[in-house]
Amino acid sequence: MTYGRQVRARTAWQALAQRPLRFLASSWPWRSLMYLLSGVVLGAVTLGVYAAGAAAGAVLLIVVIGVLVLLGVALSGIYIARFERWRLRLVDLDPAPDPHRRLERPSPRAWLITRLREPVTWRELGFTMLSLIALWWLDLGVLLFALGAPVLTAVSPLDDPSAWPWVIVGVALVPAAPYLITAWAGARAALTRAILAPRDEELGDRLTEVTQSRARLVDAFEVERARIERDLHDGAQQRLVALSMSLGMTRLDVPPGSELDQQLEQAQEQVALTLRELRDLIRGVHPQVLADSGLAAAVEDVSTRSSVPVEVDLQMAGRLPQHIELTAYFLITEALANIAKHSRAARAAIRGRLVTDMLVLEITDDGIGGADPAAGTGLTGLADRVAVVDGRLRVSSPAGGPTLIHVEIPCRFA
Repeated sequence: MTYGRQVRARTAWQALAQRPLRFLASSWPWRSLMYLLSGVVLGAVTLGVYAAGAAAGAVLLIVVIGVLVLLGVALSGIYIARFERWRLRLVDLDPAPDPHRRLERPSPRAWLITRLREPVTWRELGFTMLSLIALWWLDLGVLLFALGAPVLTAVSPLDDPSAWPWVIVGVALVPAAPYLITAWAGARAALTRAILAPRDEELGDRLTEVTQSRARLVDAFEVERARIERDLHDGAQQRLVALSMSLGMTRLDVPPGSELDQQLEQAQEQVALTLRELRDLIRGVHPQVLADSGLAAAVEDVSTRSSVPVEVDLQMAGRLPQHIELTAYFLITEALANIAKHSRAARAAIRGRLVTDMLVLEITDDGIGGADPAAGTGLTGLADRVAVVDGRLRVSSPAGGPTLIHVEIPCRFA
């Protein structure tokens, strides 16, 4: 997650997107170069080992030992994937946990049976095959294209007319090489994480229980929120309405324009102001329009009360799960409050789409940027709210603006 100018980028892609110029002076281009170079070395070594192992296993299939050799080749994907997760830290600072289950009573037989039954073992083997067939070759191709052309330019005779196309390509690639290398390194790292990162069912019982406990707390919080909204609506609000009516009836018995009439009028105005504030509070605690009409209508409603003009573009194919709608709604309301307080923006925009099983939200403003959680801009609270539903929040907010909040929330329908 990226909060802005004072927060270190967690991935090479984020560093490249946040500050394209300062990126060149950072360590990310060198980290990306090391990532691709180590991928080429790993791929070449693995290809040699696999070729030798497969050949030996095929020859030895006549005897039983050939099966063991081929089995060893298949299981070696576990250790290659483990090295890939470690190597991933070159371009992605967030660790990729090992999905393999720890054995309570380790033994060679138990280890072999457990690993053969785990889906991640075969996913790792598939990734190893993908790496051997394509990925490390692509690493090599990107490096040759980004670095080889400038080298060819340096050694090309300039008096040869056929060399000039290489000169032009080489000169153009000199400043582009760090960006090209980092872009591919980021894409390769994203693919690696997508394949090798643990799935929900592989996180383990303890983490599953933590997630379930967190969900129970969120549900309890929403139940309490609804109770407070009901109590305010049926209790304090009704009493304020009755008080305003009583003040109005009392004024009928008081001479118009008298001092007492003026005092009663001021008291009635204060009651009306308090009633409006209470209604706004009730709407924020548990918006009725959200429960009745869904997220798009609720966001349209809250945008009309924003001090900053807001353009809303939410396209939802029907109603979302209730906890997703609540999270998205309060995320947007808090983001709009932050924009009004801190951004000095003239306009803001909210865009939302349901992409397969993912709710994607983007909240932008044309303010001064430089969003910093330490300055009380509320970004930490937004990130915490999204994390509760296993979502992900990213912020791009360079000094001078604009600011973009990108949110992805898993949205699985029952």
